[in-house]
Amino acid sequence: MSPGLIDGERHPAGRGGSADTAVAVGHRSSWLLALLVVIALIGAAGFTALGIWQIERRAWKRDLIARVEGRIHAPAVTAPGPAAWPQISIANDEYRRVTAKGEFLNDRETLVQAVTALGGGYWVLTPFRTADGFTVLVNRGFVPPELRDPATRPTGQIGGETTVTGVLRLTEPKGALLRENDPAGDRWYSRDVAAIAAARHLSDAAPYFIDADRVVSQNPGPVGGLTVTAFSNNHLVYALTWFSLALMVLWAAAFVLHRDYRLRHQPAGTIN
Repeated sequence: MSPGLIDGERHPAGRGGSADTAVAVGHRSSWLLALLVVIALIGAAGFTALGIWQIERRAWKRDLIARVEGRIHAPAVTAPGPAAWPQISIANDEYRRVTAKGEFLNDRETLVQAVTALGGGYWVLTPFRTADGFTVLVNRGFVPPELRDPATRPTGQIGGETTVTGVLRLTEPKGALLRENDPAGDRWYSRDVAAIAAARHLSDAAPYFIDADRVVSQNPGPVGGLTVTAFSNNHLVYALTWFSLALMVLWAAAFVLHRDYRLRHQPAGTIN
């Protein structure tokens, strides 16, 4: 190798010495190494935080699955009345099986856009005037777009006193992702109990709705019993992925620092 050729570049000899030039070219400056360490630590800390978050989500999901499994197979209880409404919560009540006796107010139903195992269409939410004197919204089930008009499913409209059984669900306020409910235009993307009750002039509506069980009949719809009660739980895989990325970032930073250390402490005049 030519005396003036160092790391693939020609440097003039006699100006600081070829060995000094090799060290200068081979080394990364201290500030650049410091910046690398800071970036690596921030990245590793961020990935670790995401991993810990997934572990926490896994614990939450396991609790949810156990809670739902225990409730959906339990005997139905009477739907909570006004005295119990202030105490209703996700932890204590959601997915609890309930039953109520009363009458549907079919002329005040609301269609909420839905995507289900049966395809895209609408949930049919109908006010239900209970024998106990309060009103609760009942998600009677799913209808495809061609059955959105009640006139296309007259045999599916239940009249007179009846009993509803299903699972208690809490309100879904405001709307769906990137789509807000539009009460004035009667366009609904989530089952917002308070907003729907106000739009349908229901002054005594419960702060929850009931996902009705499927009723076996020849009616064209709505199709009930589509409540999703099976939840995926891949959070451990996600957590391990984030932790692995954190280790990879730290390993890469350690490799660069170790290589720089070797360059700094190699014998003078030695070129790697």
